[in-house]
Amino acid sequence: MPAAAGLRRQGASRGATAAFLIATPETGVDSISVTYALLDPVMTVLRPLAALVTSVFAGTCIDAVQKSGQTEPASTGSDPSEAFCSSCATEVRAKPLRHRLYQGLSYAFGDLLGDIGKWFLAGVLAAGTISALVPSAFIAEHLGEGFLPMLIMLAVGVPMYVCATATTPIAAALALKGLSPGAALVFLLAGPATNIASLTVISGILGKRATGIYLGSIAACSLLMGVAANYLYGLLGMDITGWAARGGGEHGGLFQHLLAGILTALILKAILQNIIASRSRDRGCRCTHGVNQSHESCCG
Repeated sequence: MPAAAGLRRQGASRGATAAFLIATPETGVDSISVTYALLDPVMTVLRPLAALVTSVFAGTCIDAVQKSGQTEPASTGSDPSEAFCSSCATEVRAKPLRHRLYQGLSYAFGDLLGDIGKWFLAGVLAAGTISALVPSAFIAEHLGEGFLPMLIMLAVGVPMYVCATATTPIAAALALKGLSPGAALVFLLAGPATNIASLTVISGILGKRATGIYLGSIAACSLLMGVAANYLYGLLGMDITGWAARGGGEHGGLFQHLLAGILTALILKAILQNIIASRSRDRGCRCTHGVNQSHESCCG
């Protein structure tokens, strides 16, 4: 959201800003890698591809319906971050390969896990709850394989506050209960891009009319992509009610459990470091400006 607001202030059109908001959560390396690990290779390709199609469609529709007399704000000039990024790139190239590899691994196992770790753990907890409480093949038996499961997943995903990383374990757990790949794709697309909290912010960035088009485009494209996904799985000869059963039926050995324990420890470490850093910044602010000054005035 802050990045999208910054793009808008720098002169990006409403359509381009909306496309950024839709495509970014689904095409990140974290969501793609988790999709490959928990679902299957076909969904790993379909998810970012569907997000790109949806983002372009939504952005085009938003720009197309803008009033003819309404002009987009022009950029105020050259972006001062360009010189900064150029100097950063020069500095990165000057560093030895070993140092760059260390920085990359430190980010992957530190900052990145701190950003997505709590959401991933929340998704795994929700997936475990679904796996334990929902009977096997419950969804396939009661909802069928048609359009109804997609509508239900759309209705569940739109108001839900969940990120792209957290939706994947939930979709995987539902798939093991018989959810079709099309319905899972609808949930994976609609969940991260829309929720009640974000829509109010998007309305402030894009305007109410563009926000309505934004939401309608996501809903329409998600359903169409869901139908296309079921059709594709049928062409590939895959059972759309048991497409994720093979992966979910594999039982990990000692090595897999060891890796899971290491991953959990790294996530908890990153989250704890973020909490400590946040408290340190607050203490530093109070110590610098005194206890009588408000937090808002000294820390912004």
